[in-house]
Amino acid sequence: MTFEGYDAGDDRYVDPRTLILRNRLGLTDQADLTEFETVSVTQRSEEPFPEGRLSRSHYLATHRHLFQDVYVWAGKVRTVRTGKEGNWFCYPENILGELDRVFRWLKDYHYLRALTPEEFAAGGAYFLSELNAIHAFREGNGRTQNAFFALLAAQAGHPIDFDKLDPEAFLEAMVHSFTSDNRLLEAQILDLIT
Repeated sequence: MTFEGYDAGDDRYVDPRTLILRNRLGLTDQADLTEFETVSVTQRSEEPFPEGRLSRSHYLATHRHLFQDVYVWAGKVRTVRTGKEGNWFCYPENILGELDRVFRWLKDYHYLRALTPEEFAAGGAYFLSELNAIHAFREGNGRTQNAFFALLAAQAGHPIDFDKLDPEAFLEAMVHSFTSDNRLLEAQILDLIT
């Protein structure tokens, strides 16, 4: 089954009649769902984010915060296999273990604190690329990754200015990072550091 450029098999998140994600409002038109999701997530992103220790549970809480008005499964890891353009993300049975691995790495590297901007960009690119490859949620991964990364960057002393973000260039950098080439993503992060 394909949804919005994603491949997924036996996708319990999608209404088989409409082929759009099941949602709290029962919307059955993709344009309506996209509009509602955009407005809702934008409003939630202007509110204070959940406090936490930059951990797996904090990451899940960030997704829940952003998408709580849209999906009943907000903040929960996906249970279906999914990929994009023939590239499969982490299988659901491995998501929690992989998140634990990545957040253990982050803790071991002191949450990327006391680094030069270049060192922070390199560590941040690795962290973001790993979160993206895991793709913990059925929807909203990029927005959750960016929101969480902004929290991490601020606490590390390298605040991010997403107003300077070029969405196409950032997406291209994320695609390159999927094959372990983080150079473009590092450059994107350096450009966003305020």
